[in-house]
Amino acid sequence: RREQARLRASVLEEDTEEWQRDPQFRGLHKVGGVDLSYSKDDESHACASLVVLSYPALEVLYQDCRMVPVSAPYVAGFLAFREVPVLVEAVQRLQQEEPQLLPQVLLVDGNGLLHPRGFGTACHLGVLTDLPCIGVAKNLLQMDGLVRDELHREQIRSLQRSGETFPLTDTSGKVLGMVSWHCHLVLSKPLYVSVGHRVSLGTAVRLVRACCRFRVPEPIRQADIRSREYLRQ
Repeated sequence: RREQARLRASVLEEDTEEWQRDPQFRGLHKVGGVDLSYSKDDESHACASLVVLSYPALEVLYQDCRMVPVSAPYVAGFLAFREVPVLVEAVQRLQQEEPQLLPQVLLVDGNGLLHPRGFGTACHLGVLTDLPCIGVAKNLLQMDGLVRDELHREQIRSLQRSGETFPLTDTSGKVLGMVSWHCHLVLSKPLYVSVGHRVSLGTAVRLVRACCRFRVPEPIRQADIRSREYLRQ
């Protein structure tokens, strides 16, 4: 908790790059995605995957998949301490080996500010790499003021009719993230988007929407596909 609080003080919740302020994201050329897939036979090892895609074409320019030891146990609310170290190493390898392919923003399969202490995996990775990061979760992290109750389900049903978004607020009224439903698939579920680092919430939602061909934004989807295929092989 102390480490999270210390690092949380470094999170920037606003746009820091010119391309973020452009309605068409002109100036954005490289978008990254990260994912960890765990071996079913050995939870102490996982495949860490980092991909970089071109923007707006969303074609894979770079991939790094490798088996890594995962020594920290899983503790709810502290997942970043288990996963972020190996993801930081993947970013550092890219910086050293092919710096011209370093992504201008990272999409993370997990939460950012949408976290009980306002410091999820996307924040943790963003602060340690100093890259703009966006948290994209497939399920709602339930905490103070946020529950999957009938009101939440009704809001999601209305989203699927309108294709809009609605904010997720805690009991104090602070907006922690946004529920976004924008996939053309009628039966698709929404995404839970939150700020990680060096990006505003509005920009995060716009970029996630721009990177989606299916339910999950393409950088995260490609990182997941490649990590699972690596494990299978």
